[in-house]
Amino acid sequence: MTGNHRNTTITRRRALAVTGGTVAAGGLAVAGYQSAFADTTTEAAADATGTATSSSGTCMTLMSSVTEGPYYLDNALVRKDITEGKSGVPLTLRLTVVDATDGCTPVSGAAVEIWHCDAWGYYSGYTTANPGGSAPAESEDGSTANDQTYLRGYQIANANGVVKFETIFPGWYTPRTCHIHLKVHTGGQKEDGTYEGGKVNHTGQLFFADAIAEEIFTLEPYSKHTGTYTQLADDMVYDGGGASSGLLTLEPVHKSDPSKGYKGFLTLGVDPDAENTGAGSGGGGGEGGTPPSDAPTGTPPSDNASPSASPSS
Repeated sequence: MTGNHRNTTITRRRALAVTGGTVAAGGLAVAGYQSAFADTTTEAAADATGTATSSSGTCMTLMSSVTEGPYYLDNALVRKDITEGKSGVPLTLRLTVVDATDGCTPVSGAAVEIWHCDAWGYYSGYTTANPGGSAPAESEDGSTANDQTYLRGYQIANANGVVKFETIFPGWYTPRTCHIHLKVHTGGQKEDGTYEGGKVNHTGQLFFADAIAEEIFTLEPYSKHTGTYTQLADDMVYDGGGASSGLLTLEPVHKSDPSKGYKGFLTLGVDPDAENTGAGSGGGGGEGGTPPSDAPTGTPPSDNASPSASPSS
């Protein structure tokens, strides 16, 4: 498997994407993880995450904002489940937004926005962009997903700063490692099924351990995409900083069957007063990075287009 998907030609290009960041301590992520998954069958467990992180004596700060990449679209829907029927290994994300400048207190009402590719490396809105290697056409997956909105969405943080998403494990595209994009917004509000106004406090990316990603890529439908998968050490964005650089803590739903899915956790330490203004639509932006050299060839939706999928909580 590793030989089929490993990319050894892109070495240490991640230096292009990182402008620096600070890490006060990594203990916050551990404490939050233990609380988040003590009882994963209830929403109370997710709420406990915020309690644990806000009471911790130390605080982790994420790396400086990085590129939003070339696949960003406005008007993502506010909803918990962003799959829209896209097939793949289930992934439950529990993210906790805390104020890194104020003792890791929860940032209630923060909007976390995520977007990522499907199992074959395609993004909604850019479904004709070649993911690299050899993959079936995006339309061949048999889903009924809206090709303008799938695998994109917002969630609004509860009183403990916690958001939860139901999605699938992302695939990969050349020349990037497996990842999820995210933005943290504050000051806006839900309107017409999406999130309007406010400001972006952080633009970042979430990452996955190589061993887990490579195991998943042997499964259907991921295995139909063959080629050179870029590992973390060779990625142009991930800087090797672990949780402080966006590396998710992952727990399998079933220890002996990865196809049953994973739960992923990370605490997002941000400055709610800061505004990340560097990210432009479809460009590198976000400070510290450039989009992949093979910029997408797909045509994004019109700026005036409205999401057609029904929003859900």
